[in-house]
Amino acid sequence: MSEGKNLLGYTPEQYKKFKRNSWIVLLAFSILYCFLYCGRQNLSYAMPAMMQEEGWTALQLGILSSVQFWTYGLGHLVNGRLGEIVGVNRLIVIGMILSAAMNILIGFQSSLIFIAILWGFNGYFQSMLWSPGMALLANWWPGSKRGFATGFANAFSGLGSVATAFAVSLSLIIFPHLGWGGGFIGPACVMLVVVIIYPFFAKERPSKIGLPEYVDPDAAREEQDEELKELIKQKGKLYPYIHLLKQWRFDLWLIIIACSSIGRYGLLTWVPTYFVEVFGTDIEEGIVGSVVCPLGMAFGALIIPWVSDKVWSQNRLPWVIISAAAAALTVFGFMGASPGFLASTLLFFAGFFIYGINSLVWAFATDVGGRAFGGTATGILDCSAYIGASVQAIFFGSVLTSSHNWTLVFVCIIGVMCIMIVAAIIAGLGTGQKKADESAA
Repeated sequence: MSEGKNLLGYTPEQYKKFKRNSWIVLLAFSILYCFLYCGRQNLSYAMPAMMQEEGWTALQLGILSSVQFWTYGLGHLVNGRLGEIVGVNRLIVIGMILSAAMNILIGFQSSLIFIAILWGFNGYFQSMLWSPGMALLANWWPGSKRGFATGFANAFSGLGSVATAFAVSLSLIIFPHLGWGGGFIGPACVMLVVVIIYPFFAKERPSKIGLPEYVDPDAAREEQDEELKELIKQKGKLYPYIHLLKQWRFDLWLIIIACSSIGRYGLLTWVPTYFVEVFGTDIEEGIVGSVVCPLGMAFGALIIPWVSDKVWSQNRLPWVIISAAAAALTVFGFMGASPGFLASTLLFFAGFFIYGINSLVWAFATDVGGRAFGGTATGILDCSAYIGASVQAIFFGSVLTSSHNWTLVFVCIIGVMCIMIVAAIIAGLGTGQKKADESAA
């Protein structure tokens, strides 16, 4: 039975109210998360200016970039579960405000060590949003629609990279006296404006507007939600970590998201510099030219998980395989492309397929954790993602500082796509066997 006919256990009037608010919550969180990137991705776009003005190397800034990845990833291990315990919206608002504060402070610094400390704190504060946000969406969107909902929010994070590119570019132009610091101060002010508005629209769960919790139209998912809630009551608030990590298919998804993140941030972090060093553009032109990659990511994040809701929604792994193979081919093509339409098109589709995989992971997280601990599942997966992101920052920064070997950078990105394909095939075979065993029983 479709969701439209089922009404999710509500009366027609209640359902209308629920549906309207589910969209309001999705839009409010997505827009907020879009502008959160102004305090995260801004480093990548400010890097060329920092190298020019301060003489810092790609390795030094790669290490700086990795500091946030580590604190962001490890923060997710805590904040996914913490949000479910103390309230997801409370954590989201606090994290956004503190991240903006760190960026403003960084804009006035000249010591790379002190900047690294502040950037590390910024990473932790940024980790207060995504995992609790996935728990928030699971409260409002039933299982058959979560690929769309998580993909929609993730698409806005792709748009966040675009918004950040323009925010940094405009800040560097409008506030030239601030130098590279304008790329941190200006975007942070935008973050503060958005977070002030957010709580007026995003309600944490249906009970906050006087409605009961929805009944998932998929009886198996509804039963799973109840079983997972009961597990927490019986075994304690920290048991979700044990429950998830002892599932070997979940562990394979950790490998998939780590590889996806290496590819994603390998492009996002270094392509603006590639445009300046290889294509010969100036800094502002390089930032704008590289925007096609996160723009492609935005479309991929929206479209691929939405399609996965329609086809293979109980598995999603075939879409990982297809997307990883397509991403490897487009990155290979970009390696040899000259500046112009072809390079931009290939970069767009590389971002499209790599970030489409990223969105599939969050749909899987809310599938496996449900409303009980989808935020915890997201947090563990995001921790793995940013371990991958931190590794690429240091490794690629080292390669580019010592040899400027861009070919090696792109070959490594292609390599992790291949690793992802192998992990997805193994996990898929395991899923198929599991279903066969269940049918036999």
